[in-house]
Formats: sequence, structure tokens, C-alpha cells
Amino acid sequence: MKKSRPLKIVLGLFATLALVLVAVVIFILTFDWNRARPWINHRVSDSIGREFAINGDLRVHWEQGDATEPGWRRYVPRPRISAANVSIANPAWTTAGPQLASVGSIVVAVHPLPLLHKEVVITDLEVDKVTVAAQRRADGSNTWTFKDNGPSEWEVDIQRLSLGEGDLRYLDDGIKLDLRAKASGINEGADAQKYGLRFDLSGSYRNAPVTGGGKVGKVLTLRDEHSNFPVQAQANLGKNKIAIEGQITDPRAPAGLDLKLSLGGASMADLYPLTGVLLPETPPYATTGRLIGKKAGAIWNWTYKDFSGTVGGSDLEGTLAYSPRKPRPLLTGAVTSRQLRLEDLGPTIGAESNEKKANRGKPQNQPDDKALPVEQFNTAKWDALDADVKFTGKKLVRTHDIPLQDIETHIKMNNKVLTLTPLNFGMAGGDITSNIKLDGRQKVIDAQVRMAARHLKIRQLFPKLESMQASVGEVSADAALAGKGNSVSAMLATSSGEMGATVSEGSVSKFILEAAGLNIANLVFVKLFGDKQIQLNCMAGDFVVEHGKAEARRFVVDTQEAVINVSGNVDMAKETLDFDVRPHTKGVRIISLRTPLYARGTFTNPDVGPQKGPLALKAGAAVALATVVSPIAAVIPLINPGKVEPVDCKALLAEANQTRSEARTAPIKKH
Repeated sequence: MKKSRPLKIVLGLFATLALVLVAVVIFILTFDWNRARPWINHRVSDSIGREFAINGDLRVHWEQGDATEPGWRRYVPRPRISAANVSIANPAWTTAGPQLASVGSIVVAVHPLPLLHKEVVITDLEVDKVTVAAQRRADGSNTWTFKDNGPSEWEVDIQRLSLGEGDLRYLDDGIKLDLRAKASGINEGADAQKYGLRFDLSGSYRNAPVTGGGKVGKVLTLRDEHSNFPVQAQANLGKNKIAIEGQITDPRAPAGLDLKLSLGGASMADLYPLTGVLLPETPPYATTGRLIGKKAGAIWNWTYKDFSGTVGGSDLEGTLAYSPRKPRPLLTGAVTSRQLRLEDLGPTIGAESNEKKANRGKPQNQPDDKALPVEQFNTAKWDALDADVKFTGKKLVRTHDIPLQDIETHIKMNNKVLTLTPLNFGMAGGDITSNIKLDGRQKVIDAQVRMAARHLKIRQLFPKLESMQASVGEVSADAALAGKGNSVSAMLATSSGEMGATVSEGSVSKFILEAAGLNIANLVFVKLFGDKQIQLNCMAGDFVVEHGKAEARRFVVDTQEAVINVSGNVDMAKETLDFDVRPHTKGVRIISLRTPLYARGTFTNPDVGPQKGPLALKAGAAVALATVVSPIAAVIPLINPGKVEPVDCKALLAEANQTRSEARTAPIKKH
């Protein structure tokens, strides 16, 4: 039986197609792919705008599909492409080296089916004898950004990466970093079970040497969601010491960094060029905690969790989170301390002594004749990030003064406006609450402060003055000031506002009061037979501040033995004081030189003493009577009859408290 003509045609077509397929397979299997190298080099070079070259042998092998894939896909063969001596050139401007990357050997296994919908799935990528020379300029341009051909229609997915030996050089002009790394394989020993490569670091950071090294896994599996890639490294970068150890989890879409991070160095401010996080000048520091990185879209969010460490002689612990949001990154978290030393914060708040600066190699810019800190706040970097951090501290130690307890503050930086709302702490058995605002958006900081002190114990205010240790009584005070300046000194020199203080019923050292009154007989008696406490009925004082000059509107001290009136002013711009102290004895004093006192001079060199006019009159009268009448008569001018109107303490304190309340709530005056 003869076959029909159409059937013959169909069979002929199938035979022809089979022959073509066989020919294609034979061609692919036997084709010398090195002939295609010039075409490949040209196309890739044209696409990326750089010279690309495969200078060594180029081969294509076919392998059986992955047995783990479902269905018929496991039988689809896959090409395995190997190439030797592959390189990509650097742009002409770089000084890192002529080649961005050169690879002695590269092997790529590709899944063919995803190519049909413009997806390159690289199931295996193996590289060995790699040399990389990358550079970033100060303006942000770099050597690894290629010609912009617009959005690509192709997607690339690398599922497994194997790393071999290699060298790296990275130049970063923005932070003055020249980093070199040399990697080699780990083939034996305990580390070989966990790690595959070890590397050594060298170079320089801001003209300081960089040293270090570490270990990483050799195979990075990017296909499995829960795969781990071990990392361990340590480095000295300038004055900073950095060490990490842990796992990169889920490296395919790294939601995934969980590392033990240790940091240490001469000052936290030295971390700014590396991290972009604005940190203050500090004494030497060291911290250890968990660094957790999570990726949200194209943004990485970082958390330094459960860290603990020291800054100088202070301890810190807590959790901080950093988000690189726009227009400014955000730092949030909570930090606690059991003991914080003010000298460790001195550089931060502009209260560091010249001696401390000299020890840290910093310029000594605090003049010897200035008591108020002149250290400038550096607002130029205040827009580097926003912050929302809560701080609590058990104790703040001031080397020569009263320690502070139970510090609590909420630090916020928002668009160069720094607020500490509140800043509360315990002091001298009492409490101080305050709110501080520093607006750094202009060239000169606009500063505002409100402060209230309650129940401060007199004896604790003078811990080193022995004669005050038996004193009782409490001090309360309020202040509301506003000023402009880039240092504490400048802010106070331009400040305006209100200040006031009161002391409730208590007792104070008689010696202190008698010394203020120059009662010679009682001073001698106290020195010979000891001190005693004098009943303090009340004290009230308030000042109005205009352009840095605080004028006393009221300053009265009433005790069971004397009334003391004080008038005058404090000039915070000139750092001078000018007070007139008028003591009035309630009882008779024999051999009393009680006379008006003055307190003048500068903050660093005050001068306190009796006013010479009234004292000279008393002395002259005594001499005259001794000469004309008798020596006994000379005592008469030195007798103080003690006539003074009593002070209505209840009314005085009520009026002073009302004034303080108004200062606490009224709008702060601004220039």
C-alpha cells in the first residue's frame, strides 16, 4: 500500500527538522566559542561604556538539569560557561588601578527556560583569582556605576556564589580611606568546617594605618531563604577598633544581618566619616552589642541592640535604631547608665577643661580668665540626622561638685532644632526639672531654657564646707531665660528673662553669718568654743535679666539675729559681679565692725570685703575718742545697738513665690 503524498511531505518535514536539531546540537557541542569572543567583548563593552574582555579560553558545556526541580524541567539540560582571564576596565580618572575587576577563572551555570521571559537565573557562579580596584570620589561618583542605558528589561538572579582567592583595593576620597584586602582559602583546621576564606586588611584611614583581618564562608547560597553565611572580622581604622562576628541570614533578600559588633576608639566623633551618624566628642569608648540589619525595599534599617559599654569612666547600655530616611536619617532608642561622669560629657556640652583637651590633643580654647564655657557648638553637622532618644541615668558624677541622681531626659533633634524636654535630675536632696531648646537653623543658635529647683538641702549644697553640715533648710528656685549664641558663654551673655529663689524656715551656720557681719567678738568666740546653728526665718531673692545683666530686684535674708539686704547685679557678658551687702544686727554686739560689704570683681577672681568709707568712719571715731576722752570710750563706736525692723517672712515668701511662678509660666523674652 502506497503512502499518500501529504503524509510523505509531513514525514519529510519532521525528518528535516530532526536533522536541523541534531545539527544545532552538534554545532553547539562542537563549536569553538573562542571565535565568539570578539563579538561578545564588543557587545558588552558597548553596553556598559567600558572595555570588557575575555582574554582566555571560553567554553560551553552542557549538564543535566537539577534533579530537585519538579516535573519535566529537571530533564532540561543547562549550559555551564567557563571563561579565563576576564576583565572590566576602570574609568580613566581613577587612581585605584586600570582594571575595575579581573578574574582568573569564572564559571557560570545558567537555567535556560527563564531566558524566555527575560530573566537570567544563574544557578552557580564560581570566581577565583579575583582582583578588584574600586574608587569613590568625594562628590559621590564611583567606578562601579556603568553607562546609563535606561531601565533594563532583564532581571538577574544569582542563586549560589563560590568565592576563591583574590585581592581588593578600595579608595574612598570622601572619608580618606585606602583599604586593601587579600583573601586566601582555608583548607584545613577547625576553621575549615565553618569558613572557606581568610583575608588580611591593610591600608590607611585619614593618614592613619589600617590593619586587621577575618574569615568568611566560601560558598554563599542565595537560593534558600534560611541559609546562613558566616562572617568574622576585626580591623583598626584610624583611632577606631571594629570587630564583627555572626551570620548573614537569608542573603538572597537580606532581611538578614545579625552580627555581634564591638566598637572602640579615642572618640565617638571619629565614627562620623564611616557611619554618617553624628556623634559627640567623647573620651575613649568601647561597646559590644548585636547589629541587626533589615531591608525594607531599597532601604536598610539598622539596630544596635542590647549594647553595653563604657565612655571614659561612664557606663552605657541600651538599644539604638538607625533608619536612612529622607530628607535626614533618624536615630531612635533608649540608653541607660548606672554612673555617668560629667568630665566624660564635657566635650559634648562645651565644659571640657584646657587640661583635658591637652591630654586628648585638642586645642585649648578656654581662656584662663573666663569661667563660662566658650566651646562652640558645631551646628554645621546638626542636619546630618534627626534623633529621638530617651536617656536615664542613676548617677552623674561631677568631679568637684555635687553628684546628680536619677537623670531623665528626652533628646530630640529635628531639622537642626535640639530639645531636651524634659531634662530632670535629683540634686542635693531635691529635684530639678528643666526644658531646653537650641534652634540651630540659623547661623547663631537661638536658645531657651526653663528650670525649676525644689527642696534642695542647704547642707548638701555645700558638701565640703564643714560649718554647713549641721545646717537645715531647703532652697527652691526658678529660671526662664532666652539668648543667642553658639556657646554657653555667648548664650548667657545675651540672655533675658527671670530668675528667683527662696529658702524656707531652717537653720544655718552662725559662723557664716557672723563672718558676713564682721562681728569680731563672736568670730573669736566661735573659733574658740565652736559653731552653733542660727535660726533662718526666710530668704528670698529674684533677678530680672536683660541682655546678660541680672539685676537684683529683691534679695533679703532674715535670721533670728540679723537681717541682710543685698542689692546689685551680675553681668554675664563681662563675667563680673557688683553687690552691696547691708547686714543689720537684731541684738547688741560689742566690738562689732559691722559695716556694708561689697562683692565685686570677676567670676574667676572675685573680691569680697568691707566698704572702706563706713569702716573708716567707725575706726576714725574710735581713735578720736581714745585720744580725746579715754581708751574705754573708743569702744563706743564699735557697739551695734541692733535696731532693725523685723521681716514679715510669710508675706515675703508669698510675694517671692508669686514672682517665681510668673517667671516659670510667662513667655520667655526674645531679642
